[in-house]
Amino acid sequence: MKFISLVRFALQAQGAHPLRTALSTLGVAVGVLAVTALTSLGEGTRRYILGQFTQFGTNLIAVNPGKVKTFGLPGVFGGGVQKLTLEDAEALRRVPGVERLTPVVVGQARVEAGNRGRSVFVYGAGPEANRVWRFHVAQGSFLPAIETHRQAAVAVLGPNLARELFGTASPLGQRVRIGGRPFLVVGIMEPKGRFLGFDLDDACYVPVASAMALFRVSELTEIDVAAVSADSIPQVVEAIRQLLAARHRGEEDFTITTQNEMLDTLGRVMDVVTVAISGIAGISLLVGAIGILTIMWIAVHERTAEIGLLRALGVEQGTVAALFLLESTLVAVGGGVVGLTSSTLVGALLQAAIPGFPFATPPWAVMAGLATSLVVGVAAGVLPARRAAQVDPLEALREE
Repeated sequence: MKFISLVRFALQAQGAHPLRTALSTLGVAVGVLAVTALTSLGEGTRRYILGQFTQFGTNLIAVNPGKVKTFGLPGVFGGGVQKLTLEDAEALRRVPGVERLTPVVVGQARVEAGNRGRSVFVYGAGPEANRVWRFHVAQGSFLPAIETHRQAAVAVLGPNLARELFGTASPLGQRVRIGGRPFLVVGIMEPKGRFLGFDLDDACYVPVASAMALFRVSELTEIDVAAVSADSIPQVVEAIRQLLAARHRGEEDFTITTQNEMLDTLGRVMDVVTVAISGIAGISLLVGAIGILTIMWIAVHERTAEIGLLRALGVEQGTVAALFLLESTLVAVGGGVVGLTSSTLVGALLQAAIPGFPFATPPWAVMAGLATSLVVGVAAGVLPARRAAQVDPLEALREE
């Protein structure tokens, strides 16, 4: 029997029991949908996080107070906290390979103009911060180039904050109160969006010394360094480590983090999460496989006379086995196609309802979904196919 004839025969056999075929197909479709959708969600989240970090460039190095010895995050989130000072920041400017840097102090304060006010994050930074972070000024200018230790009552507003405080009027040259202190608005930033849940457009930027006085702190939150190139980052990191350790009495009481390290860590976490949720979703595929196995096993019993007739007409055992194996494979692959189509539709609906929703189906996930459904069909059809091939034609016709 030719392969095309086998396919036609298998399709006719499945069409004779549409409800049973549909339920078997649905079992595999749900499994493939679950695995593909969750994998796409994990991949979309990974790409989203990658985009969030790379929007600041790929040469950024962060120096935080405190040394993380075992686990956790530096600074106020974990580890033994030691101070980073403005003097430390100025010393790092002499490190070979450092293109520019900015000391950073972060706090929350109320920014007011007239009878309007908002509580936002206030970033104390140096005059090079916008170039270190790859931020751009839409109107006016960024923070003035003054000595790091000098205070200046000037501020740059994020676009959302400027709109909330001044509406359609230009904030340039206007006065705002930050934590009750007067500041002159000298610039408005271009929209930057959100970073890991923080609205960068609803923020305020002031000179670092002014922020330290405003929040009454004597240490920095972190020092952000831009290296001249990605290739120079390992050498710059080592030079920073040696310089700061020498300034801190030989003790490495700080943590240096590069963007590649952060992305690698997040990537490993996302890989574990993706494997875990895909494994859980794979249970649905197992249930679908068991469903196909059960249906095909029953089908062999119901079609004993048909099998006997085929054998009596000279159809070989291998052909009978191939017929039942092909039937289970067609059901499973059909379920795989339905599952992949449904996953694509679900992703499109989510992204239409929630713009920017992190859902991205990688090509390998599509191929894996089809391959998995094929494997499920073959695995579920092996035992019923062997049983069908072993049916004795005389006994089958006698029973009929």
